[in-house]
Amino acid sequence: MSEKLKAGIIGCGRAHRQAGATGAGMAHSHARAYVADDRVELTCVADIVEENAQVFAEQHGARRTYLDYHQMLAQEKPDIVSICTWPHLHSQMVIDCARAGVPAIHCEKPMAPTWGEAKAMHQAAIDAGSQLTFNHQRRFLASFRLARRLKREGAIGKLKRVEGSCANMIDWGTHWLDMFHFMNEETPASWVFGQIDGRESRKVFGLPLDSQGLCEVKFENGVRGLLFTGYESDIGCDIRLTGTEGIIELHNRAPHVRIYAGGEVGWRGVPSQEGLHGSDAIARGISNLVACLKSGEEPELSSHKALRTTEVIFATYESSRRRGRVELPLTVDDSAFLTMLDDGIFGAPAK
Repeated sequence: MSEKLKAGIIGCGRAHRQAGATGAGMAHSHARAYVADDRVELTCVADIVEENAQVFAEQHGARRTYLDYHQMLAQEKPDIVSICTWPHLHSQMVIDCARAGVPAIHCEKPMAPTWGEAKAMHQAAIDAGSQLTFNHQRRFLASFRLARRLKREGAIGKLKRVEGSCANMIDWGTHWLDMFHFMNEETPASWVFGQIDGRESRKVFGLPLDSQGLCEVKFENGVRGLLFTGYESDIGCDIRLTGTEGIIELHNRAPHVRIYAGGEVGWRGVPSQEGLHGSDAIARGISNLVACLKSGEEPELSSHKALRTTEVIFATYESSRRRGRVELPLTVDDSAFLTMLDDGIFGAPAK
């Protein structure tokens, strides 16, 4: 791989010159990361709207545009493909890229609308020998890495519990549950106990979201996780690590990391160069997957890690349906939340 790797993007978002377009779509962040990496050349993009593809290509310097991503895969034979489409399209696109022999596939989160689809895309990449990653980019932000380093150094003793609060379980919660695994050294979960409310369900990128949720998870090392979502979910911080000798909190406002530990009087802010959000992390994730494609090492954003997080999400939904604890591995393939919405469990069936 001495020559530059060829990168392509599926799903460009609305063109900048269209009314209401902001350029904030994730595909733009992926494109900027490829353009900035001297090991990669952004050669092609695909979108079902021709103007979207053309304007996007002009802005980021891609050579060719396609309306059919299958044609792009066949003609361009890219080394890396970013998938920046709505979640219900992820699984088939990942599978198609893997079957087309794409060496590295980088997909937006969440993985897919159902657990069966998530497993299928992961397995397709394994079968094809493709490197599959998902954009849980916060693993590369300084604040989260600082909190984990403090925990690893024993600043709060032995980790006992990880808590979080966010807007919903699957679109935002996928980041926070990924952080639970990140802070707990990638330890798999053993069971999940949860509840979901969908009476005021709304959609983001076509995917229905819970209006309130609760996920309790036990990891194989005994650490417990607790995620609150939606209605009245505020716990006073975004993520909290509780140990035998203290607490670390992550906040979206400065100080982004603070600690309360034995021997200290009150909370102490720990300086961090970054908050809990930032597009720079997307570029770092892409840089890492490029390096791993060359070295053969597991990327930080690997589908193996994403699948563990996704299983906890769908196990939460299944626990709500069963009204009981769910032992892992999860044995159903649907999304219990979507099924319950369709069945009118929370009120009128989803439109």
